[in-house]
Amino acid sequence: MTNDGGRANEPTSYELRPPQPRSPQAQSPQPQGGGHQPQVPQQAPPVPQGAGYEPTQAARQAPMRPDPSVGRVLGGRYRLVSRLGHGGMGTVWLAHDEVVDRDVAVKEPRVPDHLSEQERDTVHRRMRREATSAARIDHPSVVTMHDVVVEDSKPWIVMELVRGQSLADRLQEGTLDPREAARIGLAVLNALNAAHEARVLHRDVKPDNVLLGRADRVVLSDFGIAQVEGQQGLTETGAFVGSPEYIAPERVLGQRPGPESDLWSLGVVLYAAVEGMSPYRRSNIPATLQAVLSAEPQIPARGSGAFGMLVMQLLRKDPAARPTAAEARAVLESVASPPLPPTAVVPHPAVPGGSDNKWVPPVLYRNRKARYGLGAGLLAVVLAVVLIFFNPLAAEELPEGWGVRPEKEILQAELAVPKDYRRFQESPTDETRVSFRDPSGVFGIFMERVQKLPDNEVLAAAPNAFEAYYKGGGENATEMKDAKYREADASFEGSGKAFENIVDFTDYTDSSEVPIRYRYHELVVPGEDGLHWRLRVSMPAEGNAVTDGEELFSDLVEHLVIESDQLA
Repeated sequence: MTNDGGRANEPTSYELRPPQPRSPQAQSPQPQGGGHQPQVPQQAPPVPQGAGYEPTQAARQAPMRPDPSVGRVLGGRYRLVSRLGHGGMGTVWLAHDEVVDRDVAVKEPRVPDHLSEQERDTVHRRMRREATSAARIDHPSVVTMHDVVVEDSKPWIVMELVRGQSLADRLQEGTLDPREAARIGLAVLNALNAAHEARVLHRDVKPDNVLLGRADRVVLSDFGIAQVEGQQGLTETGAFVGSPEYIAPERVLGQRPGPESDLWSLGVVLYAAVEGMSPYRRSNIPATLQAVLSAEPQIPARGSGAFGMLVMQLLRKDPAARPTAAEARAVLESVASPPLPPTAVVPHPAVPGGSDNKWVPPVLYRNRKARYGLGAGLLAVVLAVVLIFFNPLAAEELPEGWGVRPEKEILQAELAVPKDYRRFQESPTDETRVSFRDPSGVFGIFMERVQKLPDNEVLAAAPNAFEAYYKGGGENATEMKDAKYREADASFEGSGKAFENIVDFTDYTDSSEVPIRYRYHELVVPGEDGLHWRLRVSMPAEGNAVTDGEELFSDLVEHLVIESDQLA
């Protein structure tokens, strides 16, 4: 077995169902629906491709021969109309609720005759769990459960009918652009978050179980193998439940899964949405599982930028290193709905320096566009000042509204930042730095961990080097101009050589008559053998916002933890 689990372009088949006798309906025409659900010869009747596990998906066409079960009434009210498809755990029916006069979806347990009584009971209990798990969750992106009817000593699940196609069907028509993939992923993420709040893990997030309904509705379906906290599992010893190419590494290793496991699966779904297939797909189950454990996929070529970086972070092997649901939501929202130009209006100054310009630095008086951008952050800055003023906290406590962001894989450090700051990375291939941006865009946080290698010339962690660097234009000498630099002594626990950089500058591309001045305030913590950390806050260089920017910097430094024995 190779260490990468096989080749990614090999065909795959994950038919886990036991052999079954061929039924008379096997010759029936197959409904049209697209998709990629594999079929096994000489087994149950053909099913619409991709419809395998969708309990609520209505096929676009269903030209099937008469079925003896059509017309049967369940529970005295649900009349079976037509067969929509099969899955490993059941047959999905279109039915009509004659009591309230509406169409519904009904899932019939599919139990092969050769199974033992205990195995049949497990299937039935798993069906009941699907209903109870989904019923615990109240969210528009989670399929609604209506009823469970017991007929022929087996449970039939009655749920809402979502008319449309699955994401798997949609991907058979072509890949999605990152914006549409982010929109769908955001809905799935919100559904998972609602499930996790109800203490339910889905455990089978995949394109087949993501339904694309009318009016851009996205629905997460099939909670058949969901795990409810506090309830006993239904998986037999040695059995493997789920879709291997979408299962998180910790589940493959038999470890206790958590919400992070569902987020891993979401990352694979997002990858498949823009690339057309899971990065872990291999020709057989063992190779696929090996790929999940050891393969490091490439950044999706059709989903670079913030989207691609989020996908790669969700696919980290260590569950603790994956982004939180809130962090993932922030990125997906920014990709699905890019921010519009600021529309907040800052009062026009009647007299430069007048009372109406309290929050406008003098350099912005003649620059209406810049004033609008700063005005958009006015409310957030004022709120921050109020919180700081009325909530004096001890040095060991985080400021109110802040949270810890572990960045051990990239920075070997932990940062505490305001919870509403959005995390991003400037380059999808950059694994040495992270940034956070406040919603108004007034302040920014940047941190990097730099290791000087023999073939990699980096800026030395010394004040004189930074002074020449910034006065020379900064990164690539095209970052800034007219820079004024000063250095200050600093202390950091574990390091006796830390120092601060304060540089005020004008953007290199700003050619306006009265250019805007900005400030970088940085903490540089040297390590051994050329290693150093650099923490920066960017802010306006003039006006009342500077006070809040400096307060932000002080709080960041106070709560920064560098987990390394390489400090100088």
